[in-house]
Amino acid sequence: MSASDSNQTEAAGWAGSRAEVRPHAFDPWEQPELFRGVLTRRFFAFLIDLLVLSVPVVLVSLFIAVFGLVTLGLGWVLFAFVAPASVIWAIVYYGMTLGGPRSATVGMRVMDLEMRTWYGEPSYFLLGATHAVVYWISVSMLTPLVLLVGLFNGRRRLLHDIILGTVVINTSVRTAISPQPRQSW
Repeated sequence: MSASDSNQTEAAGWAGSRAEVRPHAFDPWEQPELFRGVLTRRFFAFLIDLLVLSVPVVLVSLFIAVFGLVTLGLGWVLFAFVAPASVIWAIVYYGMTLGGPRSATVGMRVMDLEMRTWYGEPSYFLLGATHAVVYWISVSMLTPLVLLVGLFNGRRRLLHDIILGTVVINTSVRTAISPQPRQSW
C-alpha cells in the first residue's frame, strides 16, 4: 500500500461498488472556535425559523377563516389542508435553505451558522429535508432531552446530526480559517 493509498481507504460497498472513506473535515481539538457557542446559537436559530415557518401558516389560516365567513361556512373545509400543507411547507423550507448555497436556514444565517457534511461539503436539498424530518422524529419519540447529546461531544452534534453525518459550525470562523474545507484526494 503506497502513502497516497493510506490517506484514502476504499471499502467494498453495496453491489460491489467501491466507496471512498473520508476523514472528518472539522476537528474540534485543532479548531475549537468552529464549535464555540454553536448549541446556544442553534437554539435561537430554531426560534427564528419557527417564526419564519409560522407566519405563512397563520396568514393562510386567517384567510381561510375569513373565506369561510364569506362562503357561509363552506370555505372552512380548507382547514383540513392546513396541517398537511404546514408539514410540506416546513420540509420544503428546510430542504431549500439547508440545501441552498449558504447551507443554512434564515435563523442559522442570522446566528452565523451553517450545516456541512462531516467531510466538509455543503448540504443539499434531500439532506436538508431529511435533517428536519429526523429532528422532529427524534424529538417526538425520545423527548427533547435527546438534545442533551450535543453537550457530550466535541463537535456539538445533536443525535440527528450524528445519524445523518452533518455538523453545524460557525460560518465566519470557517471562512476565516479556510474558505474551502479540506479535500481528500
